[in-house]
Order: sequence, then C-alpha cells, then structure tokens
Amino acid sequence: MTDATERSRPAQRQAEIVEHVLQHGSVSANDLAELFHVSLMTIHRDLDELERQGVVRKFRGGVSAQPSSVFESNVSYRLRAAKAEKLAIAQRARELIEPGMAIMLDDSTTTLELARLLEDAAPLTVMTNFLETIKLLSTMRGIRLLALGGEYYPTHDSFLGVPCIDAIEALRVDLLFASTSAVSGTYAYHQEQEIVLVKRAMIRAAQRSVLMVDHTKLGRAALHRLAPLSDIDLVITDKQAPPEALLEMRENGVKHEAV
Repeated sequence: MTDATERSRPAQRQAEIVEHVLQHGSVSANDLAELFHVSLMTIHRDLDELERQGVVRKFRGGVSAQPSSVFESNVSYRLRAAKAEKLAIAQRARELIEPGMAIMLDDSTTTLELARLLEDAAPLTVMTNFLETIKLLSTMRGIRLLALGGEYYPTHDSFLGVPCIDAIEALRVDLLFASTSAVSGTYAYHQEQEIVLVKRAMIRAAQRSVLMVDHTKLGRAALHRLAPLSDIDLVITDKQAPPEALLEMRENGVKHEAV
C-alpha cells in the first residue's frame, strides 16, 4: 500500500462519516466504530478532526450536525433541513419583490430558496454575502449582482468580517431578506458573533426587513442576541409554527405570517 493510499483512507472515512451524520442528525461513536469497522479511538480521532473543521459537534458518547445554543450547523446540514418549509416561506417572500427593487439576501439557506425564484422579478439589483447565492444569481439574466466580500468562512460558505460590514454600510436597499438560527420571546438569536454583526449591519442598511424562519427555529435561543423582533417589519414562518410562539409575537405587536 502506498503512502498516498494510506493517507487517503482517513480522509475518505471522514467524508463518509460526515455524510452519515448529515443524514441522521446525531450518531453515537460506538455505532460509527461498528459501521466503519475501526476502533473507538480511531473514530474519536476522526470526530476531533471534523469538529476542528466545524462540520460537526461532539457530545458525550456521540456526534451531531444539529445546532445547539453555541454551535451553528454546517451549511451542508442546513441545505438539507426543512426544505419544504423553506420553499413555502420563500414563495411568500417572493410576493413582496417588485421589478426594479434593490434587495439584500443574507447567507442563510432559506434566502437561497428565495434566490432561486428571482429570475422572473428582473430587472433587480441583489446584494449577498453567500457564495452559493452569488453563484446562482450570476447565471440569471436581468439580475444586477453585488457580491459582499470579506473573509471567507467555509463552514457557512459566506463572506464575513469587517470588510463585509463596511461594504454593507455603504449601501441602502429596499428590502432585506434574512434568517437566523433561533427566535425566542421577542428576540432573534444566533450562535456566532461574526454572523450577528453582519446581520445587524444588513438590518440597518434596509428600509424594510423580512425575517424568514421555519418552525424548527422558534422557541429556541442561542448565545448572542441578534436583534429585537421590533426591528423587523415582517416575520414569515411556516404552518407548523408552535401556536404559543405565534401568540407571543402577536401579543408583542410583531407582524408575522405563517404560510
């Protein structure tokens, strides 16, 4: 066996571990060791490396791709989660867009679903920091695309940091469409301060802001307060949203729709 083959085995196994965890959400280390026919020590080394890359998070006895209050899921996991709900939310958000508008999309997989619906809204000016959305919109006719640069974060497949915030603060848009990982009470939350700072700048740059959050994000908190829901003009969620979460928004004067 060559050195190259020997080096490729852990990399291939780790890629297969990621795929398995993304499919199942959470998996025990013992199950992974049995599935891949390696020792528990080897699996823990693999999981340590994948955690270092930000792909998964370890917990006692296992590993998860699902978010926690301090861990935001890797973009690969988020692209697979709640797809039907995200599409329904995106279809409602699309109704708010008129040709000739300037809109901003954040780096969420929910707004990516909205981006897929934009070609018939042209002419349109769209700003985003999400690489997947940049690639998608670059192929659409009638879309004037402004890419918000900065430091590239592979875990989110997006550009963040001071250069990105500076670019946002130089702009003024008609509508912002954004999402976040958690909404609880009258606040939106996120696990990572780099994301929080960029999303706050986006809210400030928009005449109107629309928060697109599926039901799995309601009734949850994360480490950082992103913004009060009173700073948002409309919250769009799906019909599986918990009634108590919708009631709380209504009682606090937060305009919202469940589609």
